[in-house]
Amino acid sequence: MASETLLVGAIAIPGTDLTWTATRSSGPGGQNVNKVSSRVELRFDLEGTSALDQAVKSRLRTLAKGYLDAEGRILIRSERTRDRQQNLFDAREKLRELIARALVAPKKRRPTRPSRGAQARRLDEKRRQGTKKRGRHESDA
Repeated sequence: MASETLLVGAIAIPGTDLTWTATRSSGPGGQNVNKVSSRVELRFDLEGTSALDQAVKSRLRTLAKGYLDAEGRILIRSERTRDRQQNLFDAREKLRELIARALVAPKKRRPTRPSRGAQARRLDEKRRQGTKKRGRHESDA
């Protein structure tokens, strides 16, 4: 079943890239759990979508490593409630959060050097440790 458009910030994921199916949920629910398909499996066609650029797709692929299937689709399951619509909403929210995390480009690290004071403290601590160990060694002999 196709789903409606998913909005993530300024990006709109078309409903054609999303499909969902309902299956029987596990867990408590009495006799009803054997009759009603309330678990939702939402699939997002990561490879086929044109809504995301390659950099975002790459970050999303890394973030959703455990959710990828063989066809390159992200599979998100939700069986939080006994209501199919609530589970669909929950799965869409999980996907929205995942895509929102992938949209944020990581800051490039600028290499820095330790300050003169930090270097002095480090060397002082090394000297202190060496003196302590030398004292132990000399007392053994």
